[in-house]
Amino acid sequence: MKRTWRRESVLDLYNLLLAAFLLASPWLFKLSNGAARIDLWAGGAVVAAISLAAIAAYANWEEWANVAVGLWLIISPWALGFAHTRAMHYSIGIGAVVIFFALLELWLQYDATHSGETHQDSTASSQRH
Repeated sequence: MKRTWRRESVLDLYNLLLAAFLLASPWLFKLSNGAARIDLWAGGAVVAAISLAAIAAYANWEEWANVAVGLWLIISPWALGFAHTRAMHYSIGIGAVVIFFALLELWLQYDATHSGETHQDSTASSQRH
């Protein structure tokens, strides 16, 4: 059984790269806040797992899960007490990009499934006239 590659899967690869950056950021930038390190590692691991699952077998819920993780990454500096640190900037920035890629993929998937219907409808109406 040959699996076809979806053009939107590249966004999951980008999210996978962001997850790798999140996982490596405590070492790359010598982040000393314990809560920030754990949050970035956990966020990176979850985004990586979701992105790999979306590459293997796409489902809309995976992108919505990435949106939820991205939202957590944005609010976690205040929730976990590492606001006004370098880790906060990484968490917020990467969270926003993860959300952007997930919503973009949802929109592209929606557009791909619904643009065919509108094209068929317009073709059928033009053939009737």
